[in-house]
Amino acid sequence: MGRDRWGKGLGPAVPVAPAARVDKFEVFFDLVFVVSFFIITRATAANVTPRELLHAMLVLAVLWWCWVVHSAVASRLRLGEGFVPVLMVIGMVALFTFALALPQTFGNLQQGTAGPILVTVSYMVIRAVHMSLYAYATRGDPPARRKLWQLAPEVLITTCLLLIAALLPPEVDDPGLGLWLRDGLWIAVVVIQYASGLLAGAEGWQITSAEHWTERYDLILIIALGESVISVGVGGNLIGKPVTWPAIPAAIFGILFTAALWWAHFDMIGPAARIALHAAEGRPRVAMARDAYAYLYLPMIAGVILFAIGAEELVRTITDPVGGVAERAHGPAVPLLFAGVMLYLAADMAFQLRTLRTVSWTRVATLVALAAGLPVGRHLPALAALGLLTAICVALVAVELVMMAEARAALRRAVYEEKASHEASEAAFRARWHDGGPERPEE
Repeated sequence: MGRDRWGKGLGPAVPVAPAARVDKFEVFFDLVFVVSFFIITRATAANVTPRELLHAMLVLAVLWWCWVVHSAVASRLRLGEGFVPVLMVIGMVALFTFALALPQTFGNLQQGTAGPILVTVSYMVIRAVHMSLYAYATRGDPPARRKLWQLAPEVLITTCLLLIAALLPPEVDDPGLGLWLRDGLWIAVVVIQYASGLLAGAEGWQITSAEHWTERYDLILIIALGESVISVGVGGNLIGKPVTWPAIPAAIFGILFTAALWWAHFDMIGPAARIALHAAEGRPRVAMARDAYAYLYLPMIAGVILFAIGAEELVRTITDPVGGVAERAHGPAVPLLFAGVMLYLAADMAFQLRTLRTVSWTRVATLVALAAGLPVGRHLPALAALGLLTAICVALVAVELVMMAEARAALRRAVYEEKASHEASEAAFRARWHDGGPERPEE
């Protein structure tokens, strides 16, 4: 009876098929993460200090854990089918509220507790939506249902810690101690979240469609890379300003090095890893999906946000008519730019090692070149520093195009054959449907 009630009106939830792809509602849901990445970058870029960077990374880690849980739900249920979109819209509202309240989360303790409490309530709603959907998706699956109850304490504990972080620090007499208490509670939340994922193990989880899982994470990484492009345009005040000659090479460099970083992952590493996840089965598939995508994509996205902040400050310096084109970058702009790219590439190397069991010497050489270029870039004009980083990233792509031409061609052939075979199967199925085969529903 309960199942029938769920199925009335909007229709029942639809499980994920083995060859499923990302549906349109999931892409729509990602728009809220666009706002979240944008707010994190803007709020941090407004006042770049070590503590503000720590806050940005803590918020990103908590937000990313919500994304990981979201992807676990999406691996079981089609988020755009049946009654599921209704609950997901509630989750979107909570996530949007969470993002809007982020700038007040780590503000002055005298600003009050409204913002931090709103963050906590939004977090609780997001987690409740995901828990409810996963409980529905795993009915009749005792191992998966046990995993749900094993992770329930993590939800309860982290929610309580966020609430304490919102209420207790303002009551501490020493403001400095209150700030450290709040930061410590957020650090505890992150540690508990990611430790619980490792301690839970791979038994009981399920990755029905490797295609859906990899595509889901690839899309969110592309969204994060888009934040770098936004930072160059919006953060650098290029929009609505008179076009000056320094702004043109700055914009070109910003697009080029972001495109090179996209290429570094999505040209070969991403497609090969997708095939590797397809080939894995059972617990090895779940463990690879957790380690490579749920965990290692986080430092990649953190690197993107760091170099987006650095690029924004560099472009602002380049386009500032007061300092001139020969002016050096201010503050931590160059270190953030170079360190962010290094973190992105290092995490991508770890991703390659975990999925493909290989390490590319070109990536190691690029990290060495970036480490050597960092102190040089700090003494160069801002435009030259941005150009140096762009040259290193583009050189990585150019060298790999030449050195790995045969492997790249073989990968492309394999992907083409896979897609052609899949398309042929789809065409045959649709032909049977058109001919009124047994799969066609009654009208």
